[in-house]
Amino acid sequence: MKERYYSLDVFRGATVAFMILVNDQMGEAYGPLDHAPWHGLTPTDLVFPFFLFAVGNALSFVMPRLRQQGDAVFLKKVGRRTLLILLIGLLLNWSPFFRWDHDSLVFKKWTWLNDQGGLSGVRVMGVLTRIGLCYFFASILVYFCKPLTACLVCIFLLITYWGMCAWLGNPGNPYSLSGYFGTPVDKAVFGAEHLYHGEGVAFDPEGLASTLPAIVSVVIGYFTGGFIQRKGKNFEMLAILFAAGLGLLFVGYCWSLAFPVNKKIWTSSFTVTSGALAMLTLGLFIFLIEFKGLKGVWSRFFDVFGKNPLFIFVLSGLVPRFTGLFRIADGSDPTGKTLYRAPFSWIYEHVSKPLAFHNEKLASLLFALGIVVLYWLTGWLLDRRKIYIRV
Repeated sequence: MKERYYSLDVFRGATVAFMILVNDQMGEAYGPLDHAPWHGLTPTDLVFPFFLFAVGNALSFVMPRLRQQGDAVFLKKVGRRTLLILLIGLLLNWSPFFRWDHDSLVFKKWTWLNDQGGLSGVRVMGVLTRIGLCYFFASILVYFCKPLTACLVCIFLLITYWGMCAWLGNPGNPYSLSGYFGTPVDKAVFGAEHLYHGEGVAFDPEGLASTLPAIVSVVIGYFTGGFIQRKGKNFEMLAILFAAGLGLLFVGYCWSLAFPVNKKIWTSSFTVTSGALAMLTLGLFIFLIEFKGLKGVWSRFFDVFGKNPLFIFVLSGLVPRFTGLFRIADGSDPTGKTLYRAPFSWIYEHVSKPLAFHNEKLASLLFALGIVVLYWLTGWLLDRRKIYIRV
């Protein structure tokens, strides 16, 4: 990437760093570092749409070259990359391929009986799955459609998704966890055992239906990246970028009055609002870095994450899963039975908590910051050796 667009690298890297920070907290989190319980918006809720926005930015740089190579090459490259991302996502969900069954390590089958006697299984959807699907459909859309047509398709997707949520959901409360129409779709396609259960029930925040509006998040990033390239580094570009971001933010706010902002079902108002905030944040980075020249330790820190973003994200998911296979004896229960902790959990209890004077929220933040530094060192070593792992 050219130096004049260094701010895009920093933006992408900052998004990955913040993603790791919020994903690797062990205990109770401070409010801004946790997702909104349901409706609403926190900084943490912006991480994923910002990443999809960054995917669109990157796509805007390679699309001219793909157009020159022709339809066949475009479809081959995009299709191959999509399948690779989907495969990595599935393997990441399946990893570490073994699990503890009482005191024994057993192979993690596609489905298994859990301790409650119910059926559990490997999750099919997930962050990487959504990234792959959004990348594929957004690429197809912007490649084969003219800009105006692509914009109209995006508007159609957002309005259609709104209608599907309102009309196909529970009439009493269609935007609730129990009333959301997309969950029965995911259950029918994948089975309840292969969905996310973090809400206490089978519900996938990266489900099939909510992937539709998420495609628009990539397209917003694509058009933003293309606009920045066409206009160049000047105050007119920056003014238009800020004006567009503020205008889109106003649209998102108005829409939220009828269709609440909700990351977990990726409402259309959330798509517009998060896209607007991504544009404004990128504009701020451009102003600070490109116009004011405020580069230094902070920008180099985030730039390291931006050099190998997908690899570092996948690594941040693999490490806790595989280290979780190891157990460290840590006291005993009232019956005298030895209790065990995974390494990360042991570090949190015996290092982070004492350092934070047993303040759970501070301990969780300290632990997550330590993990961010760990992956930064990994990215720094790769960058130092000019190793850039592309998918």
